[in-house]
Amino acid sequence: MFNLLDFLAQLFVLAVGVGVLVVAVLYVIDRTQTTQAVRRNFPVIGRFRYLFERLGEFFRQYFFAMDREEMPFNRAERSWVYRAAKGEDTMVAFGSTRDMRPVGSVIFVNCPYPTLEQDAVDTTDVTIGPYCEKPYTTSSVFHISAMSYGAVSRPAVKALSNGARMAGVWLNTGEGGLSPSHLEGGADIVFQFGTAKYGVRDSDGELSDARLKDVAAHEQVRMFEIKLSQGAKPGKGGILPGAKVTEEVAAIRLIDPGKDSISPNRHPEINSEADLLDMIERVRRVTGKPTGFKTVIGSYDWIDDLCDEIHRRGIESAPDFITVDSADGGSGAAPMSLIDYMGLPIKESLPLVVDLLTRHGLRDRIKVIASGKMVLPGPVAWALCAGADFVASARGFMFALGCIQALQCNKNTCPTGVTTHDPRLQRGLDPVDKAERVRRYALSIRKEVGVIAHSCGVPEPRQLKRFHCRIVQDDGKSVPLDELYPEQEAVAPPH
Repeated sequence: MFNLLDFLAQLFVLAVGVGVLVVAVLYVIDRTQTTQAVRRNFPVIGRFRYLFERLGEFFRQYFFAMDREEMPFNRAERSWVYRAAKGEDTMVAFGSTRDMRPVGSVIFVNCPYPTLEQDAVDTTDVTIGPYCEKPYTTSSVFHISAMSYGAVSRPAVKALSNGARMAGVWLNTGEGGLSPSHLEGGADIVFQFGTAKYGVRDSDGELSDARLKDVAAHEQVRMFEIKLSQGAKPGKGGILPGAKVTEEVAAIRLIDPGKDSISPNRHPEINSEADLLDMIERVRRVTGKPTGFKTVIGSYDWIDDLCDEIHRRGIESAPDFITVDSADGGSGAAPMSLIDYMGLPIKESLPLVVDLLTRHGLRDRIKVIASGKMVLPGPVAWALCAGADFVASARGFMFALGCIQALQCNKNTCPTGVTTHDPRLQRGLDPVDKAERVRRYALSIRKEVGVIAHSCGVPEPRQLKRFHCRIVQDDGKSVPLDELYPEQEAVAPPH
């Protein structure tokens, strides 16, 4: 007769025996190996060091870090995005937990007589590319920044596309080409291509006019953006690990599947400001649509040279927009040496670019898009005060999709399905539900930026000026942004 207790006892003894054998084998391996001192000195037990190191970031995130401590985004920032995306109440009580004392903190100046309307609304139309065959007009101040298909998953792109359409904002494709998922939702599309010309390249990797025309034939594609550099890795091309280069991704990018996709450090054919304008004019002529470029600002004397070259050619030759990306990282994976040290942060580079364009009399001609860690209403409003026409965010919308800042974007192991091609992990991201979250997040940002504008006494967010914003200095006092960056006067263009 079968005795369950005897069977379980024997099974337990067997398990213990196997466990002892495994420990003994690991002990011998650790004691005899010579590559890791901790394991050699503390066999078996030393292995837990690497486990705890791996789990440490998650324990810190949920148990040990205070609400305002984490980087790159703290719990308070993420929680606001999550609540906004879910349509939950974003009100807080009992005072702010934001420390307003650190140098560089942004403070807005409330007006004693705010507008009587409940909120200011971004309803003013702004036209990009007035000299194009097909200019693009939009009113929203907030949009979805570049995230490449391949770097982010198919369900994530579907959700972004549908959510963008419902919210009335554009979706930037990133440099990974135009996929059916981008078009499926019906959103306005900004097609970006980088140094590898993914999606618009010929068999030799050169820019193809025929493929540009194919992309431009989609009415949803409203603008073209030439990526010179991005915040995650100024001076280095895009990096997509071979594990994420699926057959589908390879077909869209026009590259070989299964191989690491590494873009050149820059566009080989752009060696000067004149070359850049030539490229912009070529894309604009072929597509008939507004064309600009994206860059991280480091050295900036070249912008003066670019403006001088524009005046020599005529104002029609100017880029229709410039996207200024912050140098403090981004959604892309990159060497830490570049993420940590290369380029200027947006708080310095955005006013600088706006002032240079103003001084050259090109501010109205060239629209400015600001990008970089602006996932909350406050930073978006600051960018408008500094002179941006639009703000674009990638990581804010990743949080709206459910990103938990697991920091596994480059490993194809994203636990929320946002940046992985593993079908098992993608299954957790429902495009229909997440599209609603994208919509609610975008509209919440626009609404809350309007609340700030209303409190500052202006009826429309784009009427925010530098004097509406103050920056805390090292003596603990704040000064107006227009004192740090005085208003520029246009100078006569060279003849």
